[in-house]
Amino acid sequence: MTTAARTPQQDRSRATRRRLLEAAVECLAELGWNGSTVTVVAERAGVTRGAAQHHFPTREDLFTAAVEHVTAERLAAVRAGTGELPPPGPARTEAVVDLLVRLYTGPLFRAALHLWVAAATEQPLRERIIALENRVGRESHRAALESLGVDESAAGVRETVQATLDLARGLGLANLLTDDGARRAGVVRQWARLLDDALARDRG
Repeated sequence: MTTAARTPQQDRSRATRRRLLEAAVECLAELGWNGSTVTVVAERAGVTRGAAQHHFPTREDLFTAAVEHVTAERLAAVRAGTGELPPPGPARTEAVVDLLVRLYTGPLFRAALHLWVAAATEQPLRERIIALENRVGRESHRAALESLGVDESAAGVRETVQATLDLARGLGLANLLTDDGARRAGVVRQWARLLDDALARDRG
């Protein structure tokens, strides 16, 4: 088979894989772990179960890859948006906090939470999710530092930025059952003021 003949097939394979990953996140967010079988995901993605298992041999492969894929896209979007942020100062800090909080609200966080709950009792999944969350945590922290324009080697910066990510995760949990947008906006503004004060010395 020539290279030219292989390319469309490879493109179709990549497109199928992407549809499966996105469908897996949607199913987890809407149906939870118990309701999100490989068959259900394959149907939503518009592919056969066999095609799904060709790309992801096990259910754990599919769902951990799905959350990792979408998280990577969201983190890339945060980094890409750094160039559009205001100059360093209170307005930039609030914009960054808002970006980070949005990482932990919406379907992606809901899907990830279902995986965490399932991982608490399913050992094979637990090992995968711990590794995934450690990697996502490091990348989120790095993206936050880059967006804020601060150096984590300065005293207290690492802990302050981590506290911001922990706050964002907590606000995401608060948003799971009801729309917490109005209260969340006030918390974001207040935390951004506190964070900007804490980081001002490092920026200086």
